[in-house]
Amino acid sequence: MTQHSSKARTALVVVAHHRADSLTAHTARRTADRLRAAGYRVDLLDLHAEGFDPRMNTADQPDWGNREKAYSDEVHAHMGRVLDADVVVAVFPVYWQSVPALLKGWIDRVWNYGFAYGRSKPRLAGKRMLWLGLAGATADDAVTEGMHSLLEANLSEGIAYYCGFAHSTVGLLTDAEDRPQRVDAAGNLLVGDAVTGAEREAQYADFDRRAREFVEKFLADEGVAA
Repeated sequence: MTQHSSKARTALVVVAHHRADSLTAHTARRTADRLRAAGYRVDLLDLHAEGFDPRMNTADQPDWGNREKAYSDEVHAHMGRVLDADVVVAVFPVYWQSVPALLKGWIDRVWNYGFAYGRSKPRLAGKRMLWLGLAGATADDAVTEGMHSLLEANLSEGIAYYCGFAHSTVGLLTDAEDRPQRVDAAGNLLVGDAVTGAEREAQYADFDRRAREFVEKFLADEGVAA
């Protein structure tokens, strides 16, 4: 693992969305700006823009049981970006209480056996991870508590800690849609009227504030001045 001085820490910000004008992409850019302001060198990885293929292939795992196997050139390049990072921040829309296929495929292909796990001393040991998930559900929807718990279990415990990360946390950003959404007791999706004008601008400002607070808490937990 590449070592960095306190003035040269690197943050890998991974954005998993197919539209550059999405709220997810906007949040990733704002997060990158916040990390730069905190003194990080930022590597912004837009998986869709870079044409990353999330499908595992035989070149990625020519011999699964061999920890020293040669990975595909594409995966090897992405592994280098992960190794160079002190912190990794993934920004993504929540699909079915999980990450989209684009991000899951990146983890499947890049966080491969012999690289991210399967060693007595993890290569990713000591790194820190922040997952920022954007959800359409409203903050007062009963589903959000279970959603956050499930994401923490799958992403922090099932992936980051399993791969040796020193710290991992999930920031769930609710109210990401312009129409409030909730599911009633019968399973019906209730969609409210679209929020527009000044009210929508205020909603965006509040969303940005909540996203910033997640990043600042993440930095504060590391002892980085916010």
